[in-house]
Amino acid sequence: MSQPTEEQVEKYDRLVPMLTAAHKEMSELSKKKQDGIVNTLKIRNINRLLDELLTVLGDDPSRGFLEKLDEETLPQNSDVVLLLSQWQAALQQFKKRHTDSDLGSYSSRWITVENPKQ
Repeated sequence: MSQPTEEQVEKYDRLVPMLTAAHKEMSELSKKKQDGIVNTLKIRNINRLLDELLTVLGDDPSRGFLEKLDEETLPQNSDVVLLLSQWQAALQQFKKRHTDSDLGSYSSRWITVENPKQ
């Protein structure tokens, strides 16, 4: 498993809030109607986001457990919430594996190809 690049980190920082928003929206829809069918527009938009997030994960082992939404079967709201929760967990683990505490500032920083661990 290789370290991410600065480009992957920038994508992560840009896309994870979008994933969080999509998860929140789908959770709200699921509360109203769990078995409601998700329309193809939402599926395409979410899958476009997930495609980009796959490039962020690179060769991360969690990729094998992640799926995109199936446009053919049109999943239910609750299925989408479960799937997006798995993506969020995988991305949180990815960040945890590739960040380290910066003792001087009491914050964390990404360990990347361009900025390796010292």
